[in-house]
Amino acid sequence: MNAAILGKKIGMTSIFTEDGLQIPCTVILAGPCPVTQVKTMDNDGYAAVQIGYDEVSEKALNKPEMGHLKKAGVSPMRTLKEFRGLEKELNIGDQLTVEQFTIGDKVRVSGTGKGRGFQGVVKRHHFRGVGMATHGQSDRQRHPGSIGSSSYPSRVYKGIRMAGQMGNKRVSVRNIEVVDVMPDKNILFVKGGIPGCNNSLVEIIKL
Repeated sequence: MNAAILGKKIGMTSIFTEDGLQIPCTVILAGPCPVTQVKTMDNDGYAAVQIGYDEVSEKALNKPEMGHLKKAGVSPMRTLKEFRGLEKELNIGDQLTVEQFTIGDKVRVSGTGKGRGFQGVVKRHHFRGVGMATHGQSDRQRHPGSIGSSSYPSRVYKGIRMAGQMGNKRVSVRNIEVVDVMPDKNILFVKGGIPGCNNSLVEIIKL
């Protein structure tokens, strides 16, 4: 891992190249992220670096959280995340900013996808529906149809695509290109869409 940072999805926009091409991209408010802890094999059993994001007031955190951040000399942070592979390069108190990234870099963006609630098989699994629209089929168009055999195996196999909770899961998108970097405003522009709704937390890792 070459670089990592936490950010907040702001929304989508377009950037025009010198050739006149329109590139859809997502705007991410990323960092600055202070290093709050460096874990080692000797002390913790594994090596990792912990960073914080989104400064908040002290009353938003409990005493153990405040004590942990005060020990590191860092202001109160809403989110703490660990990354492996950076621990040899960083020390407690260092700041991670968007300057780690350059135009053309390939990154992996991870976040929590939008929750869609309880959905049927047509929307959740792209079923086309069953049955005819006529001949008395007044309420079966969007139903899943048969879900199992009869005498054997006399049960429904695990993993059968059915209605249920849709979205609200961790999603990662790889090989997204960094289109522009604005260090003065802590903003990254990445090509295309990324998981999550506006103002949701995302992780950006340089590949």
